Amino acid sequence: MISTARVPADKPVRIAFSLDNAADDTPPEDAIPLAFPELEQQLQPLPPCHDSVESMRVYKQHCQIAEEYREVRKEIALLEERKKELIAKLDQAEKEKLDAAQLAREFEALTEENRTLKLAQSQCVEQLEKLRIQYQKRQGSS
Repeated sequence: MISTARVPADKPVRIAFSLDNAADDTPPEDAIPLAFPELEQQLQPLPPCHDSVESMRVYKQHCQIAEEYREVRKEIALLEERKKELIAKLDQAEKEKLDAAQLAREFEALTEENRTLKLAQSQCVEQLEKLRIQYQKRQGSS
């Protein structure tokens, strides 16, 4: 039973109530363990009133929604992990692409340097051959 009383507006009001005198037709809250311990408290399905078909229906629906929510969160976590893996792979591929481009530039530079050195070597060989011929002519004419 709720009693009311007039209280002057300037006085603080304390309201207290207790369920100790309530009828025992509802099971204690600890009788139904948390159906989804990983969910935040405010998302937990509230224990149903076992005498009410509607309450039981709502409880079962809430449990299904909570299960779907748990599955979605699990899938999101897996997808976020997969996203991290793919980003790491992409970073690695980009690094390898940059490394490959750098290696290609180095290869082109070294190929050009090799071509230049071969040309210089062939010119030196020709010059050496001319000097040998000149030297042999001098040796033969002396």
